[in-house]
Amino acid sequence: MRLTVIGTGYLGAVHAACMADLGHDVLGVDTDTAKIEALAAGRPPFHEPGLGEVLSRNVDAGRLRFSTSLAEAAEFGDVHFVCVGTPQRPGSNAADLRHVDAVVDGLAPHLHREALVVGKSTVPVGTAARLAARIAELAPGGGDVELAWNPEFLREGFAVQDTLHPDRLVVGVTSEKAAATLRAVYAPILESDETPWICTDLATAELVKVSANAFLATKISFINAIADVCDAAGADVTTLATAIGHDARIGSRFLSAGLGFGGGCLPKDIRAFMARAQELGVHDALGFLREVDEINMRRRRRTVELAREMVGGTFLGTNIAVLGAAFKPDSDDVRDSPALNVAATIQLQGRRSACTIPRPWRTPVLCSRPWTTRPTSRRPASTPTWCCTSPSGSSTGSSIRSPWPRSLATRGCSTVATPCRRRPGARRGGRSVRWVGVPAEVRPATA
Repeated sequence: MRLTVIGTGYLGAVHAACMADLGHDVLGVDTDTAKIEALAAGRPPFHEPGLGEVLSRNVDAGRLRFSTSLAEAAEFGDVHFVCVGTPQRPGSNAADLRHVDAVVDGLAPHLHREALVVGKSTVPVGTAARLAARIAELAPGGGDVELAWNPEFLREGFAVQDTLHPDRLVVGVTSEKAAATLRAVYAPILESDETPWICTDLATAELVKVSANAFLATKISFINAIADVCDAAGADVTTLATAIGHDARIGSRFLSAGLGFGGGCLPKDIRAFMARAQELGVHDALGFLREVDEINMRRRRRTVELAREMVGGTFLGTNIAVLGAAFKPDSDDVRDSPALNVAATIQLQGRRSACTIPRPWRTPVLCSRPWTTRPTSRRPASTPTWCCTSPSGSSTGSSIRSPWPRSLATRGCSTVATPCRRRPGARRGGRSVRWVGVPAEVRPATA
C-alpha cells in the first residue's frame, strides 16, 4: 500500500521506517527541512537502537522517501498517518493540539479521492470526533475520506521492536471499510505474530492510550512512595518490590524505585488526562493523578537532598557529575529529564555540575548551565565528583537511570565519590578522588 507519515519526530520516523520494512511504499512528511534531509540520507535525527539500519535499508530499497509537501502527500498516499507531537500547553495542564490541527487543515483540502486519515498522536478524548467533522468540511473527496485512530504504545529504546512486533493493535473506526483498510496495512504483522487486534470506536481508542500511560505512571509513583515508607521503617524497597512483583496480579515491571518518570509522554499525558476530565465534569475521577504527579516530582527533590547529605551538607566546594542526561537508558531524549532537573537544582544551590549525555555523544560535559548539553571530544577541565544514587541494597531507591556507563543502570551505587586532597586515592588532573560505592569497572580509566 501507499502510505504517508506526517510528522517525522520520534514516533513518525520509526513508524515510517517500519511500515516500509513491512513492504509498503512510504512517504514521510515534515516541515523541518534539515530533519527531512537527514532522514532521506538514511540518518536518524535521534538515537533509537536499530532505527538506523531499518531506515537506511528502506531508503536504499526505494520504499521510503521524504518530503515537506502535504499536497504531495495527498497525491501519493491512500492512508495518511498523523504522528505530530501534542506537548503540554504553556501555562496549562491541557494538551497543545496546534500541530494536529495544522496537519488536518493542511492535508484535507488536497484530498480529492478516497483516503483514510489515521491519527497516532496521543490526544484528549473527543479530539478524533472533532477532527473527523473538520475533514468532512474541508476535504473535496467528501464521504470518501474517513478518519480513524490508531494509538501507539512505543517504548523509547525498543521502538522498532514495538512497531514490528506490538503486544496489541488498537484501532478506533467509524466503518467496516476503515477497519479493513487498517487490517491490510498491518497484515504482515497479523499474519506472522499472534498480535491481538482490538477494533473499537474513536473515543475508546483515544482513551486506551492515555489510560495505559496513567496506569504506568501510577505504578511507578506507587513504588516510589513505598520507598519513602521503607526509608522511615528501615526496610529494603528492592526486596519488597521483588516480593510483590511475583504476584501475577501485580507483576514486576515498572516496580523499580528510583528517580521517577520523565520524557515526552507520561508527565504531560497524565496532566492532559486530568485537564480533559475536568472539562468533561468528572475531575474527581482522576484526582489521584495529581498525587501521582507530585510523588514523581518529589523524587527529584529527594535525590538532591540525598546527594547534598552525602557531600557533607553543602555542594559548595564540590563539583558534581550526573551520570546520564536522557530520561531513560538507550535514548538521547532529554525532554522533562529527571537527571537534568536534578543537575539544574544542584547548580542553583551553588555549584557547577556536569551531565554525561548518551550516544552518539559519549563523554561528560562540565557546564555552568547543566541543561545545555553538547557533544565534546574532551574530558572536563576540572575534577568532578561522580555522583550516582541508586538502589544497591538500600531502601532509598533514588536512581539516575543512565546509559553511561550502561552498567550503572543496573548495578547502581549507593553513595558518591568525593574529592579528597589529604587521603590516599586515585589521582585525576592532579587531585585525589575517593571513590565510594562506585563499581571499579565503571570508573574512568585513570581512576
